[in-house]
Amino acid sequence: MRKRILVVDDELDMRIYVSTLLETNGYKPLSAVDGKEGLEVARKNRPSLIILDVMMPKESGIGLYRDLKIDQELKDIPVIMLSALSKKTFFHSQRVLNEYKGENIPDPEGYIEKPPEPEELLEVIQNCLK
Repeated sequence: MRKRILVVDDELDMRIYVSTLLETNGYKPLSAVDGKEGLEVARKNRPSLIILDVMMPKESGIGLYRDLKIDQELKDIPVIMLSALSKKTFFHSQRVLNEYKGENIPDPEGYIEKPPEPEELLEVIQNCLK
């Protein structure tokens, strides 16, 4: 059975690009356009991995990531953040939110800046699924 990977990104071109890359490499892509839909799809389909954009309308990737990591049924699903936001900025914002909210949300299993190189994305996916 092919591993299901959920792609959550508000940009249609990015969803198509990543989904096509996944499909041609033997994975079953699922997709969502924002954090709210992403959480619904994750709960319904229990993907093996989630690839998540940081900046999206409605519920941001940061909000969805934090929701996933405190959900007892979803917290162990590895997440790769995929964003135009720099890695340094993202990790800084996570530390600030953890301190502000008194939470200890773990770092994502992967972080790739857009646009992703296909080989790099596939390598991070394979490492997360080991």
